[in-house]
Amino acid sequence: MSARLASLLRDDRVRAISRRYFVSNGFDGALTCIGLVIGAYLTGVTEGLTVVKIGVGAAVGLTTSGVWSVWEIERAEKRAELGRIEEAMLTDLGGTAVERDKVAARGINAAASGLGPLVGIVVPLLPFLAVGTLLSMTWATLASVGLGTGILFSFGAYMGSISDQRWYVAGLRMALAGVAVAAVNLLFG
Repeated sequence: MSARLASLLRDDRVRAISRRYFVSNGFDGALTCIGLVIGAYLTGVTEGLTVVKIGVGAAVGLTTSGVWSVWEIERAEKRAELGRIEEAMLTDLGGTAVERDKVAARGINAAASGLGPLVGIVVPLLPFLAVGTLLSMTWATLASVGLGTGILFSFGAYMGSISDQRWYVAGLRMALAGVAVAAVNLLFG
């Protein structure tokens, strides 16, 4: 890894933006997965691999959305930032280290944005790989909802810890969303 990239990965501004995208899109991924597995269970899907295949389709969609949208959003934002710097300095910064850093930061932000939903969906799908050998569909669904809710708790706890909140309260607030999605799906499924 180049020294310049390592420096960007330590840059608080780059990390803060990446963290927001990762958690926000990971939150969406985990909630999507919880809704998906409850829906699969309620509609009578009997094979764990079918749930995994459907979930991977959702992961591909949300990961692509995360990467692509942030790439475009940050492209516009970084170009605007570069324009403001150029205006203040009365010079063109095209081809300079400043421009290259903006492009690299955009890539880091986009990667974090795509990684969030990938984690939020793929991890909760893992129990469905054991359906028929170690788990029934019911137990795989319960384990999946538990993993999804655990991921949500982890996101909340982490965000709470970096913002001087009680990490466990922040974690519980995020986890509550997973429980709510599961409950709503069960009630109206």
